[in-house]
Amino acid sequence: MKPQLEDLVQTPIPTRYGEFILHYYNNSIDDKEHVALVRGDVSAKEHVPVRIHSECFTGDVLGSRRCDCGEQLAMAMKLIDQAGFGVLIYLRQEGRGIGLLKKLQAYNLQDQGMDTVDANIHLGHLADEREYSIAALMLDDLKIKSVELITNNPKKIDALKKLGINVVNRIAIEVVAHDDNLGYLKTKAKKMAHMLFEPKKEKD
Repeated sequence: MKPQLEDLVQTPIPTRYGEFILHYYNNSIDDKEHVALVRGDVSAKEHVPVRIHSECFTGDVLGSRRCDCGEQLAMAMKLIDQAGFGVLIYLRQEGRGIGLLKKLQAYNLQDQGMDTVDANIHLGHLADEREYSIAALMLDDLKIKSVELITNNPKKIDALKKLGINVVNRIAIEVVAHDDNLGYLKTKAKKMAHMLFEPKKEKD
């Protein structure tokens, strides 16, 4: 059976980065609450800036400096606002798909010397268990013709293309490194092929 997706609620959300329309989606793939924040008119548009952001409670909500997630979320919303239109899809794929509990356990392993990839594998998971079929369905529902994807992750680009999304450009989204996230960023570049320049630390 073909996966089903339904846009149940649309409501305006004023933010510090402008006003977005929040779309709440129900789907037949999982029981999670995935949403899309839409800025401006994106229907039948080409070269739409799109960020597909996987949930990170510690970074997005608490402002944790162990990762770059919260900063990337803010940067993406700002980029979309500056463009005047675009979409931020927020997927409930905490901890690269392993869930909050396992992510916190991985943090403890990282504090003992493992990197983010080795910690996930030690816990019996893949380095990255995210998937993007729901995001592709959401983009189709919004009737977007082509996407400029806000990402540093080449695997995300490849995954979306395989799902039929017309990705025509990549928009880089790099944060400034510091003592708390430098190792994390280096691991993403070296072990996960993220397209990052050599991370430079913020100035004191």
